[in-house]
Amino acid sequence: MTATPIQPCFRALADPTRRDIVMMLAQSDMTIGQLTDRFDMTRAAVKKHLTVLSDGGLITVRTRGRERINSLNPEGFAPVVNWLSYFDQFWDDRLASLKSAIEGSEP
Repeated sequence: MTATPIQPCFRALADPTRRDIVMMLAQSDMTIGQLTDRFDMTRAAVKKHLTVLSDGGLITVRTRGRERINSLNPEGFAPVVNWLSYFDQFWDDRLASLKSAIEGSEP
């Protein structure tokens, strides 16, 4: 496994509101105001969530005039995907065992 720091990514994804924001940004880029309209929380609270997502590398923020546009950063999920893929070997082994057991019990 790599030594890539994954803690900020997992911290960003640990909160259900931030996961909701990620799903929304997967559909389209949004301003803080547009996101705030979709939640029952203050603009400052949404901004804090966006900061954690940005610190985790999961979103990018660009300025357009007076607006700050938030976008999903798919490459930011690479450390999480890489970490989780390590555990694929366990599923592969178990599925192979299940296949053998099923095929071995056929009449």
